[in-house]
This record gives sequence, structure tokens and C-alpha cells, in this order.
Amino acid sequence: MEACVKFADRPSGWLVLTGPSGSGKTHLAVAVANRCIELGQTTFFIVVADLLDHLRGAYSPDNPVSYDELFDQVRNVPVLILDDLGSHSTTPWAQEKLFQVMNHRFNLELSTVITVRGPLQQLDESLRTRIESTQDFSHVYQLGQYNTRLARSIGDLPTEMQRRMTFASYDTGGGSTAGRTDRVSLEHAKSAAENFASDPEGWLLFTGPRGSGKTHLAVAIAAECLRRDRPVFFAFVPTLLDHLRATFSPDSPIRYDELFEQLKTVPLLILDDLGAETSTAWAEEKLYQIVVHRQEARLPTVITSAFSIDELEEAKPKIGSRLMDVTVNWQPITAPNYRDQRRTRRPTRGGGATGS
Repeated sequence: MEACVKFADRPSGWLVLTGPSGSGKTHLAVAVANRCIELGQTTFFIVVADLLDHLRGAYSPDNPVSYDELFDQVRNVPVLILDDLGSHSTTPWAQEKLFQVMNHRFNLELSTVITVRGPLQQLDESLRTRIESTQDFSHVYQLGQYNTRLARSIGDLPTEMQRRMTFASYDTGGGSTAGRTDRVSLEHAKSAAENFASDPEGWLLFTGPRGSGKTHLAVAIAAECLRRDRPVFFAFVPTLLDHLRATFSPDSPIRYDELFEQLKTVPLLILDDLGAETSTAWAEEKLYQIVVHRQEARLPTVITSAFSIDELEEAKPKIGSRLMDVTVNWQPITAPNYRDQRRTRRPTRGGGATGS
């Protein structure tokens, strides 16, 4: 990458590389470090999780390097390269130490390279504001594309679904048996979906009977984001869990940690039909881990479920509790199953209508 070569030849400001696992962030960061060392620049390269471990270990009286010595070196070295920011265990202490390092280097305008696995939105706000604060000082580049290594239909949205399930084709009438309240719920759900698609932020939860249009709206959101080149991972929950289980096979072309990392960090995740999966302790744990990570990282997420919010809380108490958070925009759809109504109105071979 040209920006990395330019930085390595003359380190200045901050260089930030984001992207999914395997996109080459660490490779470029190491190349920058090697070039800086060749040119006589004092350079410190370290994985963020290792840095925090070393800082903790420096408190020990038996450690050959004191805490103050190590911390001062990291804060003031002419070129610092922090690899894999955001993958460390998040604790108040860890966040405080990282902010102290980055704030100090930001104020003194010390050259720094940072790699981040996943989008910047997953970082603590205090760290993100330093990275994004000044465009001329900090330059952010995304490497690779989310889901490129998972192209075997996992996370992809079929073209046929994108063609059929659009905002324009979404019917807020609700069919012949829908009442006024049902139609209002459809209109509100569509409006919320359109607003979310224009600027994905926070969480959006659609609940309602099967066939009431929840998946239609989720697909329309995904298609609009894809049209704007925003990465989206679309997953039917039961199938997603099957894929996760399959990754444990030695013959699987996709590693478990690779797929799970995508689910946790992709800029927009859409989980379709939560609650339709076979409930096991393992499945509940994996879904809960995904939900917790994305909620704490404030990553945009859309969820559809045929369960009501009360049923979700009863069937999945930990996940249901998370979905009751004020950051979740809950859109209950009360309209009846519209697919059944369309089937009963199909014309017969003689041109008449079946059903009533």
C-alpha cells in the first residue's frame, strides 16, 4: 500500500489500518517497522494484548523492567506500532492505560501505526476520538472486504431476495384481514427500516407473526447498505449455527474463529428469525457472546424474530434482557401472516380466486 511506504520512508502523524482477519494489516505494520529500523528510526512494535500483559507484569518486584520504564518507553518512542487494537480484554484498567498512551502521543504528535481488527466503531469512544479527531494527522485505511473469505454463501444475501424484497415492494396494507392498528405497525416498521438503512446506527428489532414482513424489511435494509458499498453479514439464525458447528470439522474450509470474528465485528450484522433455532446450551452461549460483543461495541445490528419481546425474555432470558436495552429500537408488527392470504387469493386455472 502506497500510504504505508510513504509513512515508512518519512514517519509522520498516525497510520491506522482496519479490516477483517487475514487482510494483511499486521503484514504491512511489520513491513513499516522493518523499514523504519533500516532508516535508523527507533521503533517499538507490540501486539496490544501483549503490551497490557507486560504492563501488568511490570508491577512484580521480580520483573527486570519497571512499570514506569516500560510505560514511558511506549508513550515516547519515536515510532510506535500497536498491532491488533480492540482484540484485547476490555477492562477499565486496560482502557485507561491505552488512552493514556494514545492521548500522550496524540498531544505530542508522535508517529504511530495502529492496526484494528474489524471496524473502528468497536473501539472505546475515548480511543476512537483520538484516531478520528484530525483528518490531516490521522489517516485511516480499510484493508480487504468483510466476508471475502466466507464467500461460500455464508453471510451473503442472495440476489433474488434483494430483487424481490425492496422498500418499494413492501406492502403496508397488511392484507384483507389487517386492521388499522396492524397497518400502522407496518408503516412504523417500514419507516424505521428506511431510516436505519440511510444511516445504520444502533440496533433495530422486528418482532411479529411469521409472514408479516420482518425478513422483507431486513433484506431491504441489507440491499440498500450493499448498494452503498457498506459491508453486511446476513444470516438466517438456524443456518448460521449449522455453519458454526461445521467449522469444527477438520475438513471445513473456514475456521471457527474466522467465522465467529466476522459475526462479532462486521459493520452491519442482520440476524434473521432469532428463536427459530434448536435451543441448546452451546447455541445460546454463542448467540449471547455475539449479542454482548456487538452491543458493547455499539455495532449496528438488525434482528428479526417471530417471538414477542416477552417470549424472547422467557425463552432466552440473557439475550432478551439485552434486547430490552434503551439503545434497541423495537418495532413490533401486529399484522397477520400475509403470505397465507396471498396463497388463498391465487387465481385458479379458470381465472377465479380460491379462498375468501
